[in-house]
Amino acid sequence: MKKSIIVYILIIIIIACQSDNQITNSEAAISFNFSHNWDGTLVTNTDFNKIQYTNAHGESLSIEKLRYLISKITFHKSNGEKIVLEGYNLVDVTNESNLSFSSNTLIPTGNYSNVSFLFGFNNEANISGAYPDLNSASWNVPEMLGGGYHYMQLEGKYINTLSEEIGYACHAIRAVDNSDPNHLVFQDTFIEVNLGSVTISNDSSFNISMNIAEWFKNPNLWDLNTLYNALMPNFNAQVKLYENGQDVFSLESVSP
Repeated sequence: MKKSIIVYILIIIIIACQSDNQITNSEAAISFNFSHNWDGTLVTNTDFNKIQYTNAHGESLSIEKLRYLISKITFHKSNGEKIVLEGYNLVDVTNESNLSFSSNTLIPTGNYSNVSFLFGFNNEANISGAYPDLNSASWNVPEMLGGGYHYMQLEGKYINTLSEEIGYACHAIRAVDNSDPNHLVFQDTFIEVNLGSVTISNDSSFNISMNIAEWFKNPNLWDLNTLYNALMPNFNAQVKLYENGQDVFSLESVSP
């Protein structure tokens, strides 16, 4: 009788341990979906090539191209542990491609104090010629500007003070002062976007929205009449884009 009780207890302990291990070791697949808006109005490529938006400075404008790079998606634990998803994603709104990104890296279920990603590449990853797919997408930055890759290409047309339709190109890269070509001076302008704390209990999709209008208004009121083109070699313009980009992205929801 005692033997039966002992065996019974051992079976319960083994089952309990197995159950605990299943909970502890359970993992979830994660995806990120990117949508776009202009101060709350949805923007897709079907809205491109029409002058229908007004920036905070008062210029009417269109969007003809929007591409940007997302990298280093990171899940942060409160104990300092970090889980970084492999890969990067070139979101191309113009061609409606890569609006979703899924990693082969599975995330342990549980509580995370923060989830973050980079807009652009950090310096360690921003290596000229390192990514064949980005090379073929003409995403490179000229060596005279330090090489590496773009962070964003936002292009369209706007109506200037003479009521003329003029092309603009807001291209974001690592800020560089190339006034002395032999001694380039850089400033980091990739942006770490923090989405806040989340609980992962199963496979999850993070729905991220970019408010395109924010690039033109906060904290720097953007005057397209003076900052409409040749922004890549413009150190101060790159810093302003970096500053305006701090509030561009937001987490809309996390869905199973």
